[in-house]
Amino acid sequence: MKTVLIVEDEKMIRQGIRTMIQRCDIPVDTILECNNGEKALEILEEQDVDVMFTDIRMPKMNGIELVHRVQQFEKKPIIVAISGYADFNYAVEMLKSGVREYLLKPIEREKLHELLRMLEDEINQNHLSSQTNQKLGYQQLKYILLNAQITENEMDTLEQKYGEDFHLQKYSICVLQAKEEVLNVPSIYLHNIEDNDVYLVTEELAEEEEQIEDNYIGISGVHSGIREMRQAYKEALIARKLAFCTNRHKVFYADEREKKIPETLLSEAQHLIEPEMKSQRVQLLGTDKTEELAKSFNKLFDVVKKCRLKPMEFVVCMDSFFDEVRKTYKNISDEDTESMKTLSKYYSYSNLDQYENAFMDWLFAFHEKLNSQLGGNKNQQRIKMAIEYIQKNYDKELNMAMVSNYISMNYSLFSYLFKEYTGSNFVNYLKQIRMEEAKKLLTETDMKVIEISQTVGYDNEKHFMKVFKASYGVSPTEYRKNTSSLN
Repeated sequence: MKTVLIVEDEKMIRQGIRTMIQRCDIPVDTILECNNGEKALEILEEQDVDVMFTDIRMPKMNGIELVHRVQQFEKKPIIVAISGYADFNYAVEMLKSGVREYLLKPIEREKLHELLRMLEDEINQNHLSSQTNQKLGYQQLKYILLNAQITENEMDTLEQKYGEDFHLQKYSICVLQAKEEVLNVPSIYLHNIEDNDVYLVTEELAEEEEQIEDNYIGISGVHSGIREMRQAYKEALIARKLAFCTNRHKVFYADEREKKIPETLLSEAQHLIEPEMKSQRVQLLGTDKTEELAKSFNKLFDVVKKCRLKPMEFVVCMDSFFDEVRKTYKNISDEDTESMKTLSKYYSYSNLDQYENAFMDWLFAFHEKLNSQLGGNKNQQRIKMAIEYIQKNYDKELNMAMVSNYISMNYSLFSYLFKEYTGSNFVNYLKQIRMEEAKKLLTETDMKVIEISQTVGYDNEKHFMKVFKASYGVSPTEYRKNTSSLN
């Protein structure tokens, strides 16, 4: 049960009903309260309510008038009247006007709990029935999206049966990575179609919705009716692939134009996917040319992000690489086989940055496994140099690019080997060193918090305090006070 509304002018009774509901074994997401019928109508106009408990005698608008007014709403809550013995005749009248149940004051906890269980069963049953009917329609929508051979007769039938139900006037289709959670937006939602989630939303929602902006999403042009759905879906897929490759949160198909890229740059990009280069990447696996291998893929990902290669060219190139790896290394472990299958589902990742991180982690692990030198002496010494550099310079502005440059190592390779060696990523490792030093200064010196912040590498005192509290559960000042009281 999502939402319950309690309409009762006596505060103590309202709070008593709320407490009994909270202690029931039926979970309720939200419990709302108000003290008269007018306020109840305002709430019902703004949001859906599953169950409404209402008293009869209230100021401004009593329960009887409230029940009559509620009948005008398209989505009506289940109404439970609350009455004393003196108002029982009114309760009977309300039952005729749309009230489902009534409770006599003083309300008994067990009766309220029993009623909530009964109403929960009814709500779930209605929801299941609605879902079943909706699912039948959604299956037909999937059929439209994926089937290029629909006849005119079939389309006429689908249009007559579902056209009005889905209100498909001036909509856009949005395509994003298939996820477990559903975006909380008014839409028609189709889960996991070709590794994508599909939303049909209004034109305005596609432009403005913040939740959409948090994803890497392709958005079709504006369309109308069931007949245009497949075209809209094709447009959204193209836009989604561009959003993935270019790491853009939102790509509108209608806004995309052929980008004018110099021929020399396009030619250089094409060189990266020629057979010779594809073969070279496979041959570099298992050799001591780790950085050359890393740079080869870094260049490939870079030209894709800059739109110098098309999404399909990138997919074909990566598919070819995985195929050659399987052919060349016939004794690949089951674990690597499964990893390559997962990495071949490119658009199951949000964007190319996310995919690149996952791929490079697998690539380095597989590469080091082949040459049996995971954490070899040469790499170990360079990572040790990096750690010494961090420990001497943690109080200055520092990032992973600076440290990887210091030891002359490819950025992606450094990220992987650093985590393999330390068991922590660079950001967390640096933060831990700074926090440990901050604790030491708080305990052993009288330095002000702002001075400690600057000493351990944070120019912004508020940011330092936030990081410290997230790490230890207390502010720097509280930590100093707690440790001094123990001494």
